[in-house]
Parts: sequence; C-alpha cells; structure tokens
Amino acid sequence: MNRSRTGVVAALGAAALVATLSAPAAFAAPAPAAEQAAPAFRTSTYAPSASSAEDQAANRQFFEAVMKSALKKQAAKPGIQVVTVTYNTSRAPSFRGQISQSTQIWNSSVSNVKLQETSAGGDFQYREGNDSRGSYASTDGRGHGYIFLDYRQNQQYNSTRVTAHETGHVLGLPDHYSGPCSELMSGGGPGTSCTNAYPNAQERQRVNSIWARGIAVLKDEGALTKVR
Repeated sequence: MNRSRTGVVAALGAAALVATLSAPAAFAAPAPAAEQAAPAFRTSTYAPSASSAEDQAANRQFFEAVMKSALKKQAAKPGIQVVTVTYNTSRAPSFRGQISQSTQIWNSSVSNVKLQETSAGGDFQYREGNDSRGSYASTDGRGHGYIFLDYRQNQQYNSTRVTAHETGHVLGLPDHYSGPCSELMSGGGPGTSCTNAYPNAQERQRVNSIWARGIAVLKDEGALTKVR
C-alpha cells in the first residue's frame, strides 16, 4: 500500500471515530456547524459557571481533536493496544510538578491510553497565568487545544486535583460538578476542602472504554495497517 493510500485510509478511520464517539448521550451535544467554524476559543472551567452547558461541548471538541491527533500518528502501527497522547509543558513551568503527578495518576489508573511529555509540539499544551475564569480546558473546535492553570485558583484548591481534573477532559470525561469529592470530574463542586486527585472506578472504566472503542474503530477501517 503506498503512502497516499494510507493517508486516505487513516483520514477515513478518524472520521468514523468521531462519528462513533458522537453517539453516547453522556456527552454534551456538539455545537452547530456554523459555530464550530468560529475562531473564538471555547472553555471548560474547573468550578461551575453559567456557561457549563457550552463547556461540555468544548470538552468534547477538545477530546476529539486530541484523539484524532494521537491516533493519526500511530496509524502505521499494527496491533496497537495503547494510544500515546503527548503534551508540552513549556508554557506552564510553575506547574511541572503537578502536571507530572497528574500524568502518573492517569497512567497508573487507565490502560488503553498513556500520557507522555514531549519537548516539541505535542497533542496538547499546558499553560499558566491569571484568568478570572480560573483553570480550564480550551479548544477552538478545529484541532487546537490547551489546558490553562490559573495561579489564584490553584492556591485556593488542591493544585494536583485541578490539573488531573482538567487532564480528564483531554481523555474524554465531561464535568460533573454535583458529584462527590471522590469523583475527580466533580471539579470545584465539592469545595476547596476536597483534595482527591484520583479518578474513581467509574471514571477509569469510562476512559478505558472510550479509547478502546477509538482503537477498534480505526482497526475496523484498516487505518492501523502498516505500510509495506
């Protein structure tokens, strides 16, 4: 199979993947096509906000963009069982410790996807600074996304929990602010006293299921056939 043929097959596989992942009702409905084309970035905040419904659509777009990017890079590897998602921390030097802890937590909690730091590029970025919205995951709906870690909020809340929570969006999990502290994606809902930075059993199972389904779709489409 030549390279151009492989590129077409990989693209078809990625398209089928997005269509498949659009089915579960657990995710928020995608934004209208006209809105997706807008240049403005959408965000999903750590604490509840008036725009939480829109935030869920942003979560989904961010996740789909990251998954397509990660799977595209590994499309020539047959028999793939674990997808590696790379990230860059060059714009969040103050949080390298928390990001490293978050990575260890997720990598020890799930088996179908692995987070790995890279010094150049990456499937997504971490950034730091001051923002009245606090920490959030952000995407423009066209494959560009990052996790923003707010200085003030990371002093109010457990910083590792904030980082692991926002990273959960990259792996496909939506916010659930009404959940208990034991639920990582409850975010800032349980208040500043909550320090749990680990996903619970249901969250771990959901991430594994999401990424296993993504791998299966691309295998069925032949997108993971090695070039010979």
